[in-house]
Amino acid sequence: MRWFLPWTLVAVTAAAAGSAPATAFSPAPTAMAFTAVPLEDTSSHPQFCKWPCECPPSPPRCPLGVSLITDGCECCKMCAQQLGDNCTEAAICDPHRGLYCDYSGDRPRYAIGVCAPATGEVEPWHRNCIAYTSPWSPCSTSCGLGVSTRISNVNTRCWPEQESRLCTLRPCDVDIRPHIKEGKKCLAVYQPAASMNFTLAGCTSTRPYRPKYCGVCTDSRCCIPYKSKTIDVSFQCPDGPGFSRQVLWINACFCNLSCRNPNDIFADLESYPDFPEIAN
Repeated sequence: MRWFLPWTLVAVTAAAAGSAPATAFSPAPTAMAFTAVPLEDTSSHPQFCKWPCECPPSPPRCPLGVSLITDGCECCKMCAQQLGDNCTEAAICDPHRGLYCDYSGDRPRYAIGVCAPATGEVEPWHRNCIAYTSPWSPCSTSCGLGVSTRISNVNTRCWPEQESRLCTLRPCDVDIRPHIKEGKKCLAVYQPAASMNFTLAGCTSTRPYRPKYCGVCTDSRCCIPYKSKTIDVSFQCPDGPGFSRQVLWINACFCNLSCRNPNDIFADLESYPDFPEIAN
């Protein structure tokens, strides 16, 4: 047994020595490695909407034919972007013109696009169009023949278009002051005694009319239309075909004290119950 024990110890020692190099060169177990996937870089995608909303005290005045809409942030009123204009999530394209924001040119951010016409087989936008007609603007002149305009999309294309009508608040060649009654300072409405034909560019209306005009005051007041409507007047030309024009037809006028501009009919009428009739 004595000779067997040393040989056993030698064998165990040799086996331990032989296995040591294998342990030394074997790779140590490590945790599983993950490759980090970067999140979207929000700094490269600007935020155009900010809350709470900060809107100007009054809405902007849009050019003729440009829609006044709520911005894409559902915050403030804005003039819609038109064909070829840049657009964002806030500055949206004019929906009444069938435009959409094309972001294809701003890859990979898709932050700023260009307003382009909608394409494809879709239902025509004007079938779902909400009709809109603005009030008539004040007459361009305080006496004599002038022009009044408005914007309306009541047409076959439901497209915002400018309409115009002829207007004459009062004649320039008639002195209305002698018609003011004694003891009064104003004559709200003046109407000629006889009917007459309208004339325009050498053409004459096909029938006579007896229109009403707004009068004058001897003090600082001015007289402006209070109730009016629009009529179609047909004209016949001596050497050509006839045509028709829309014409302002005054039903009633009133005289006010705070009239800075004789044509500004909207400054002082909003408190009157019949004010909407002016837009008829």
